Order: sequence, then C-alpha cells, then structure tokens
Amino acid sequence: MIRSCTPIIAGIALFGSMSVVPAEPLPTETFKVLPAALAVEAAQAAVAACKSQGYNVVVAIVDRAGDLKLLLVGDGAAALDRSLSRRKAYTSARLRISTGELAKQIAAPGAFNPTLYDRQMVTDPGGVPIKVGNETIGAVGVAGAPGSGQEDVDCANDGLAKIRDRLN
Repeated sequence: MIRSCTPIIAGIALFGSMSVVPAEPLPTETFKVLPAALAVEAAQAAVAACKSQGYNVVVAIVDRAGDLKLLLVGDGAAALDRSLSRRKAYTSARLRISTGELAKQIAAPGAFNPTLYDRQMVTDPGGVPIKVGNETIGAVGVAGAPGSGQEDVDCANDGLAKIRDRLN
C-alpha cells in the first residue's frame, strides 16, 4: 500500500509547486459590416437600373469574406446568371478589386493569376467591391446584361450609388 501511494504523493507535490501564469488575452479585430437593409437596397437599385435599359439580371451581394449575403433574381433572368453573379461578387470581395481590374492585371505576360488556384474566381466584368474608405466590406456582382460586361458594371455601380452616402 505504501509503494502505490508514493507516485501519487510525488505527483501532487510536483503539480502543487507549479505556478499558474495568466494567458495573454486574445487579439481582437474590428471591422465594418454591410447591413442587410443596405444590401437589399443596393441590389434592388442595380436590378432596377438594368431593367430600365431592358436587361434582366441577377445581383449578388457578399460580405468581406466573399460569403453570400443576398441574391436577387430579376424577372426573366437566366439561371446561369445566379452562379455567375455570386462568383463575380466573391472575386471582387476576396481580392478587393473589381473583376475588370483583375482581368487587366492578369493580361500582362507572367502575371499571377489567382483564378487558376480558386475555381470560384472569375474575370468577367460586373464584380465591384463595396468600400468604406480603404476597407472592403463586401462586393456586388451583376450578371445577365448583354454586351461586353460594361452594362453589368454600370448596373452594379448604380446600385452602390444608391447607398454610398450611408456607407461610413
């Protein structure tokens, strides 16, 4: 009986003599978030802007990480545009630049092309970051307008113009 208690007593003595050091507090990070009400308003304005020109589009709005916050499908919009608008917004939010700017960047010979490593990224025009100062808080992606893609960009910018004065 005495032999079996010796390791237990030694363990208690060892752990009893250890001092506890308080852990460093975890770092915190603060950032602005796009409210759902503003996202809805921007998406509706973008759809209305395209509709006034006769285009049936889909608008996706994502948060700063590229996660879908809102998908608004305009009447008569094509099914494929649902995925494309989301991918445009995702690309713009993740890279913090417009998809048109990305297309220009990777056009240079030898330029790094992130679309080779992230299959959700696209270079089609129509993805525009939502910025507050230099901070990207989300992105809008518009797909479905015919043409070169500039129509999608214009509708996305019209949507952002509707809420720009309340982004602070």
